[in-house]
Amino acid sequence: MAYAAESVKGSTCANDVKVSRRMRFPRQQRVLDADSLTIDHIQEMIPYMGEPERISDLATMDEPAASDQRLAARLAALRQESGWSLDVLAKLSGISRATLSRIERAETSPTAALLGRLCTAYGRTMSRLLAEIEAEPPNLLRRADPPLWVDPGTGFRRRSVSPPARGYMGELLEGELPAGAMFAYDAPPIAGLEQHLLMLDGQLDLTIEGRTHRLSSGDSLRFRLFGPNGFACPGPGAARYVMTIIQP
Repeated sequence: MAYAAESVKGSTCANDVKVSRRMRFPRQQRVLDADSLTIDHIQEMIPYMGEPERISDLATMDEPAASDQRLAARLAALRQESGWSLDVLAKLSGISRATLSRIERAETSPTAALLGRLCTAYGRTMSRLLAEIEAEPPNLLRRADPPLWVDPGTGFRRRSVSPPARGYMGELLEGELPAGAMFAYDAPPIAGLEQHLLMLDGQLDLTIEGRTHRLSSGDSLRFRLFGPNGFACPGPGAARYVMTIIQP
């Protein structure tokens, strides 16, 4: 829906929904003055108005998922445990204070890149951070059991096949990156982090400290992380892999 730039101050209608002085409706391709708006016009612009049950459905859709709320609460708790203000964390992570505040209030879901920066600041792997918002996992996990996290920015799917747990230094995860998607980390959460990657399907361009490795189904690569790294899927299909992560 296209709106004219000029709006009427204080002109409100139907529960204080502000309307502009001139509004263009896509179907009629005509311009209406605010004074001539009827409830039918407003309902055409806002289909959920006048239908309480649909308004309730819309409100539910806008609520953050329970996992997002737990992650937000854990990130806020980590900052408080560290004794850092938002300004201090902003300097350490390179993420703006406003974005950090929205993440901690569950108003936005952090992308893989942003989570990577926060994990580096807090000195923990992403898998360990995500495991901290779930119950302690049992030793035996079925296919449907491991928690799944989806990057809202790239669609990258990360499943903790063997999540971090007390008494264990290693973890196992499964990743799936859509064709054409990519993400990168400025630094590892822990210097010298040991990783072993096995490609299951598709192709993956894995860049480690400036050197790119093209991996195909069945290929494996082991390495230790000390600097930036990035993942990119050249396509045509998604890249699927499993990775073992071992803390030094």
